[in-house]
Amino acid sequence: MNNDPATQSAIHWALMHGLALKTGEGSADHCAFSFAPVQIDREHFAQLKQAVALMGKIIHAVSESHEFLRESLEPLEDSDCLFGHLLKLHRQIHDKKAKALRQPLLIMRTDFMDDVQAGPKVIEFNGIAAGMGPFGGKVHQLHHYLQQTTPDEFNYWAGSDQFELVPNDATSQLAKGIAESAITVRKQSGESGQPVFLMVVQPDEDNVYDQKLLELALHKLGVKAVRRTFRQLHDELSTGDNNRLHLKAVGHLDVVYLRAGYQPEDYIAHDLEEARCCESLGQTRAFIEQHYVAVNATISQQLATSKRVQMLLTSMTEEQLTVFNLTLEEARIVKGFLGEMNPVNSQSSKWFKQQLPSEWVLKNQGEGGGHCIFGDDIAPKLQSLDLHPEHYHSWALMRRLCPLPRKAPALLVRKGKGAQVNDLISEIGLFTVHFNGESVTSENGYAGYLVRSKPAGVSEGGVHSGMGVLDSLAY
Repeated sequence: MNNDPATQSAIHWALMHGLALKTGEGSADHCAFSFAPVQIDREHFAQLKQAVALMGKIIHAVSESHEFLRESLEPLEDSDCLFGHLLKLHRQIHDKKAKALRQPLLIMRTDFMDDVQAGPKVIEFNGIAAGMGPFGGKVHQLHHYLQQTTPDEFNYWAGSDQFELVPNDATSQLAKGIAESAITVRKQSGESGQPVFLMVVQPDEDNVYDQKLLELALHKLGVKAVRRTFRQLHDELSTGDNNRLHLKAVGHLDVVYLRAGYQPEDYIAHDLEEARCCESLGQTRAFIEQHYVAVNATISQQLATSKRVQMLLTSMTEEQLTVFNLTLEEARIVKGFLGEMNPVNSQSSKWFKQQLPSEWVLKNQGEGGGHCIFGDDIAPKLQSLDLHPEHYHSWALMRRLCPLPRKAPALLVRKGKGAQVNDLISEIGLFTVHFNGESVTSENGYAGYLVRSKPAGVSEGGVHSGMGVLDSLAY
């Protein structure tokens, strides 16, 4: 299986087309991927696309409801260092008579898993650094290539030869939404010339190829793309004419897109003397939002897509959800996709003793992999929180979703080798793009998808940080 020509051909294609992660200076390895797609019902997928358009609508409304955000998230201020820092910045930006000048560009990925009994439910909202859209599009292209060049092997691992690959134009749709927002900002500023897009990245980023695929798509649309870290921006940003954000040696910026800022270390600069940790680079982020520029993610958007806000939304009635610019029918649709989440409090340890540990997952506010506790590890963690009740609010209990494994065995390709898995399950993330609350894609905000699959017994399913693989969909 490891030396199979079809597998090697797939690996070569992945490396040739940027489906890779950086492993060092001048070196890279292909991303882990499934050799064939997962099946999905056509109507089922249409319902997910309808739902994410509404998810973008409600999250935008929540992110601009500054009083609601403060009241909802103030309990985190002393229990989660990152969110405490973000809340301080949020007050600094919005506790003024003058409205913040930044223009909210919500690029969000809503992750779903299809529970065998409850149906598809939201796992989480990703409102900052919602990446891998270009990788989602590339693995779809890889599967199309394999379908054309190695049909016997491809159909075997797909479990059928009667299917249609689900189109995935994530790269072009994300680029289209960003480009239209950039053009709008530049035009409304009374400026001409090439729009400029800034991607804020982490130092020594290993997920650079996914980011570069988006940059290349923007270049094709006439948008200049540049990259900087927060530390570089601390020295290079200034205020230009008419409250425009100016980048040294580049000019006025039209879109700022954060692929950093979701973890405390993104704000640490060891060469800066600070009274409080992260103060200088946090102020750089606040400085951005005080200018006329499209921003994803605004601090408000990052707060609105937190696990705590997700938990609060799940506890609301359909009528209560309508305060976020939804009709009652739209609220019913959204409510149907929100799974069960419970706050952690002084009664949680006692309550959890009456539950099956395998049916729950304990989540903190962290983004990316490594922030969830499963099964028998939950009870000890709840007991430790009883010793530090100020940290209760940083955690939430979510009913664990149990999808049906793929019917046919799957071939997973990782580090140049193929391996058969008989119980593969999948998580589907759908991208949306909204600028100032309005959709800016050709499908009502929908902007492509990302499928990550993993063996059923694996807890951490991230492609970047766990045992997941990139995948695609077929009807």
